Amino acid sequence: MTQIGVGLVGFGLSGRVFHAPFVEATEGLALRAIVSSDPAKVHDRLPGMAVVPSVEALLAEPGIELVIVASPDDLHADHAIAALDAGKHVLVEKPVATTLGDAQRMRDAAQRTGRMLTVFQNRRWDADFLTLKRMIGEDLLGEIVHFESHFDRWKPDVPERWKDAREGGSWFDLGPHLVDQALCLFGMPDAMTLDLASMREGSPAPDWFHAVLRYPNRRVVLHSSKLCADDGLRFAVHGTGGSWIKHGLDTQEPAIVGGAQPGDADLGVDPIPGTYTPASDIHSHGEVPNERGDYRLFWNALASAIRGDGPNPVGIEQALDTMKVLEAGMRSAKSGATVAF
Repeated sequence: MTQIGVGLVGFGLSGRVFHAPFVEATEGLALRAIVSSDPAKVHDRLPGMAVVPSVEALLAEPGIELVIVASPDDLHADHAIAALDAGKHVLVEKPVATTLGDAQRMRDAAQRTGRMLTVFQNRRWDADFLTLKRMIGEDLLGEIVHFESHFDRWKPDVPERWKDAREGGSWFDLGPHLVDQALCLFGMPDAMTLDLASMREGSPAPDWFHAVLRYPNRRVVLHSSKLCADDGLRFAVHGTGGSWIKHGLDTQEPAIVGGAQPGDADLGVDPIPGTYTPASDIHSHGEVPNERGDYRLFWNALASAIRGDGPNPVGIEQALDTMKVLEAGMRSAKSGATVAF
């Protein structure tokens, strides 16, 4: 199989944990160069890896077909468009951009150049989300009327980093994950309301959000707080066929941070089963075995798509819908009103 050469822009948490290890573990992909201002940090993890100082230098490297943009969010559009114009396929970290307008410019560049543009929405391959999709496919929940999705944390100290100071705060950091999952399941809502707040003392941007997406016969609640000592709740899903309550977050990220590698025997195993209560017997509660989370499924699909053997795993139009919800949420939070789509 001819290898697809990969260049990586950025070697922060995203580049180190979510991209470099999985590129190296994916058949048909070969990581060939990384943009970083700290070559020593790269070589500590990847001895001998080519390190270049800029996106321009990366695009001049031979044998690179796919560029992964894992730079700060406000640089995504410029870096992605430069790579597309250079004839490269592009994978962009979430959020795809900081504005819908920039995301549309990226989409237009992909269409103009005939290159593939995809977005890293890895949480579609979390153990809990795969389990939920299986339950929906088996019609265990019936028509879902209330869907609640949480990304809560206990992080009372405010770190000094750009992610915690940007406009929108955690709504543009964790929100893209929750919005993307909701749209995968239910499509675009009719309207939404977002409440943003800074709960931690000294927080420069919102660290708490509560969004309600409105559908004709359904409400979808997306919630995140960084001041939750009991931060275990992940999903609460209620339908005409029953309820499913899930605690615990997917284990892949902390495992890789701790030294695990893609393909390890227990990577992606979720040890906390959800609880199912069937509508036919509301006094009966049973544990639901979890699917195994596996981010390699995204990477395998990406390699196949570049070779022309399958669809884009996260299409740019889906990413644009996520951006529409994120921006509508900001308008709602600023006005205090419900925003219609």
